Amino acid sequence: MSNLEARPDEVVCASRDGTAPRLLDYREVPLGGARAMTVRRSLPQRGQTLIGAWCFLDHYGPDDVRRSGGMRVAGHPHTGLQTVSWVFSGEIEHRDTTGAHAIVRPREVNLMTAGSGIAHSEYSTPDTAILHGVQLWVALPDEHRFTAPAFEHYAPPVLDVEGAQAVVFLGSLFGTTSPVRTFTPLLGAELTLRPGQTLRVPLDGSFEHGVLVDSGSVEVAGVAATIGQLVHLPAGASEVDLVAAGDGPVRLLLLGGEPLGEQIVMWWNFVGRSHDEVAGFRADWQSERDNRPAADGRFGPFPGEWDETIPAPMLPNARLRPRD
Repeated sequence: MSNLEARPDEVVCASRDGTAPRLLDYREVPLGGARAMTVRRSLPQRGQTLIGAWCFLDHYGPDDVRRSGGMRVAGHPHTGLQTVSWVFSGEIEHRDTTGAHAIVRPREVNLMTAGSGIAHSEYSTPDTAILHGVQLWVALPDEHRFTAPAFEHYAPPVLDVEGAQAVVFLGSLFGTTSPVRTFTPLLGAELTLRPGQTLRVPLDGSFEHGVLVDSGSVEVAGVAATIGQLVHLPAGASEVDLVAAGDGPVRLLLLGGEPLGEQIVMWWNFVGRSHDEVAGFRADWQSERDNRPAADGRFGPFPGEWDETIPAPMLPNARLRPRD
């Protein structure tokens, strides 16, 4: 998904030390124009810009597509990251400049590696009535950030864990491992708990984790959270207790990863390492969208189905100033 903010901030993201679980709220961001779909953005935010290599988290819906117009994101670029698309309901059509054409369906992960540069489009399908899901970005470490662009699709099994359901789409949990390639150690799983259920989840102590609540209310390591809120768990814990409220099932995402240990610069849809590098990515995109590039452009040949692409916003007037 594109970051469609008209005036996106340039953000320096770095790992953060901590010892206790923390509740992180979200901010609402409208994507697009008058019929914009509003998302709840949990990452990045002041005080917590990364969880492992996870650097961006948008949570959207349930969204009535008949009223909102759904997701309509024309061709747009990415660099230096992987996008992870996960939906709870509805479907999204994906096209990109590697030639990939796929449908994002519930409980099936689409992972796109931008690497040195890619462009893609995302549209909710005509049969979609309710659109509901998350869009996640993973920062690529310095040694892999110019890797070749790629696309993977995976439909993981649904596991029964003490009456809860677990779907592991990245990394390893509950004895199952996703085959999807990442460039730093990561975890991504959807968990659904019965009303009132307590589930003890094993954790990799070298990871920091985030628990995003999609529906219901839950206590995470004693911290109460509800829809759209994110609980951050610093590295060091070997397990966590999830306690669902008794008035309904709870669905959540468990994300984790080893602290990245690098400082990155995020602006619009680009991840780089400096203001000048990001400005160069922007200039390449503007040139290529004006000239419909051949295969040797940074972002690759545009699909013939595209009749529009998204122009990059103007860069901030001031150069980047790092901040925590």
